[in-house]
Amino acid sequence: MAYFQRLIINSLTFLALAVVFQGNIYVRSFWAAIIAAFVLSLLNMLVKPILTLLSLPLTFLTLGLFSFVVNGLILSLTSQLVGQNNFGFSSFWWAIVASAVMSFVNMIISEHRLNKMNE
Repeated sequence: MAYFQRLIINSLTFLALAVVFQGNIYVRSFWAAIIAAFVLSLLNMLVKPILTLLSLPLTFLTLGLFSFVVNGLILSLTSQLVGQNNFGFSSFWWAIVASAVMSFVNMIISEHRLNKMNE
């Protein structure tokens, strides 16, 4: 998927999560969602590989479930960098919920795109 398409999809996912889980996930505006998606993409490129490598034993022991914690950490760091007034979570657990939903949405979008390419 093209970078800008993924950026827009992540931004829309942030906004949808903020509507569905009002009070637990906060996004101030569409522009805040775009900035958060951009910061998330940078963190996924620069920080996530290091965290994934360091947490490999825990990820192995939990049969991959610890990867949701790593994704939650990345989202929490995103909210800290973007600013709690623009984008944030009421707790770390809501960051993990958001990361699980975002993983699911990205999986569906990627699968749909693969099916279209194979037609």
